[in-house]
Amino acid sequence: MAVRGPASRLSEEELLADYPFLPGAEAVLGGEPLSVRELLEAPGYDRVRAIGRARVLAAQDDPRGETGVAELPAARPDERYLSFLFARLVLAAAPSPAALRRWAVAESKRAHERLRKAAGDELEEVARRLEYTFASEGGRVRVPVAEYVRLATPIREAEFRLARQELSAGSVSVAPVRASRLLEEAVRRTLAVPPPLSPETTRAVREREAELLEEVARRLPAPTARAGGPAGPVRRELFPPCIRRMQRTLEKGENLSHAGRFGLAAFLHRAGASFESIVDAYRGAPDFDESVTRYQVEHITSRDGGRGYEPPECDTLRSHGLCARDGDPDAADPADRARDPRCFEPTLKHPLQYYRRRGGAPVEAPDGPASVPGAPGTSGGRERTPSTVRRG
Repeated sequence: MAVRGPASRLSEEELLADYPFLPGAEAVLGGEPLSVRELLEAPGYDRVRAIGRARVLAAQDDPRGETGVAELPAARPDERYLSFLFARLVLAAAPSPAALRRWAVAESKRAHERLRKAAGDELEEVARRLEYTFASEGGRVRVPVAEYVRLATPIREAEFRLARQELSAGSVSVAPVRASRLLEEAVRRTLAVPPPLSPETTRAVREREAELLEEVARRLPAPTARAGGPAGPVRRELFPPCIRRMQRTLEKGENLSHAGRFGLAAFLHRAGASFESIVDAYRGAPDFDESVTRYQVEHITSRDGGRGYEPPECDTLRSHGLCARDGDPDAADPADRARDPRCFEPTLKHPLQYYRRRGGAPVEAPDGPASVPGAPGTSGGRERTPSTVRRG
C-alpha cells in the first residue's frame, strides 16, 4: 500500500517504520518472532540498541524533538521500528515516569513534523490506524466533533477551543497543519502510557540497561521547590486555586498551555519569587528545556526595569480555560477540589488580589482589572509567551 501522492510514495514498510507507534507496526519484522531477551541481549541487535539509546537520550536533552538521531535516517525499516520498541521498553522500566513522558513528547513531535509535510492521504491513513476519522476536503481536514474534542481538550490553547472552530454537519473543519497537531497529541497520549511489564522484565531491563538509566536520571530535570526572593518568603498555600492548579499540572509532568505558562511566571515574579524558583517551577514540564526557560523567564521578569509583565487578570484566565474557582477534581487536597467562595467576590478581579487578601505580600499587587501585555491572544502576540514556558 502507498499513502503518499505519485511524487513521493510511502510503502507499507516505510509507513510502519516512520510511524512505529501504529497498531500492527510489528509487521515490519516480516512475521519473525522476537523475545524481550533477544532485543536486550542478542549480539545481532547491537545496532538497534545503540539507535534506541540515542533516541532515549536525545529526548531527555531535547523533548521538543529537534535534536536528530544521526543513525536513524540511514537505518533499515526494521531497525527503526526495533529501536523505537527498545526505547519504549527501557523507559517503561525507568524508575521515574517523567523520562517516558519526555520521550513521548519528543517522538510525537517528530511524527508531527512528518505529518505536517505529508500529503493528505498519509495524514488520513495515520489517523485511521489510530482510530480517528480525518477526511481531506478542499484543502481542509474534517474531523468529527467528538474526536476533535477528545484530541484538542488536553492541548489547552485558546485557539483550539471548540467555540472558535468552523463546524458543519457534526464535524470540525481545520487546516492540515492543525490536523497534524491534533494527531501529535494522539501520539503523545498513546506513548505517555507505559506498556505493561512483568516484574521479571522490569528487573531484566534495569539490570541490562543500568548505565543508560543512570544517564537518563542524570539528564532528567528534577522538579524542585525553592521559595523566597527579594520580597521575602512566597506562601504557596495562599495562592489562588488557578495558580495552584497550574503548578500541579507541571509537577505531574503534564502540559500547561502557553497562556498558563506565561501567567504562572508573571504571577510568581510579582508575588516575590526568586528567578531560580520561577525556573524551577517548570522543571516538571514534559518539554522542559532549561536554557529556553531561563531566557523566557528573564524576558518576562526583566520588563520595565525588573517589574515584569503584568499577570493576566481573572477574566483573561477564564477566557483561556485556566480558572479553577469551581474546584479541581484532580487535586489531592480536598480544599483544592472544593469550590472557592473567595473567587466569587464581586471585587476580585486579579489573582494577585486573592493572594494579598489571604495575607500574602505581592509586589505592587493591582486592586482592579489589569492589562496583560504579551499574554497569548492579546496584542502582545505569541512571541512574548515563554517557550518552555512554551508547550511544544
